[in-house]
Amino acid sequence: MAEQQPDPVLAGFRKSIDNIDAALIHMLAERFRITQAVGEYKAKNQLPPADPGREANQIERLRKLAVEADLDPEFSEKFIRFVIDEVIRHHRIARGD
Repeated sequence: MAEQQPDPVLAGFRKSIDNIDAALIHMLAERFRITQAVGEYKAKNQLPPADPGREANQIERLRKLAVEADLDPEFSEKFIRFVIDEVIRHHRIARGD
């Protein structure tokens, strides 16, 4: 049986996806470096780990951006909520909770 040759169009798409995934990981790493500094600042200054007002504003802002970008706003909200929850968990750890 002859080996099937890779589809060059599919390979091109996959390369782009791999590049985007790598960029997302680097961007998330940078975001978490910054939010870690925020968590340490909050702990030092006895500020609460969560800011529900800011979170609501961010979710609303990102939902609007998602619509403009033709991305499902429900998905964008689930994604950013996951990120926010993880940040708050880190902030609680920084505070010693």
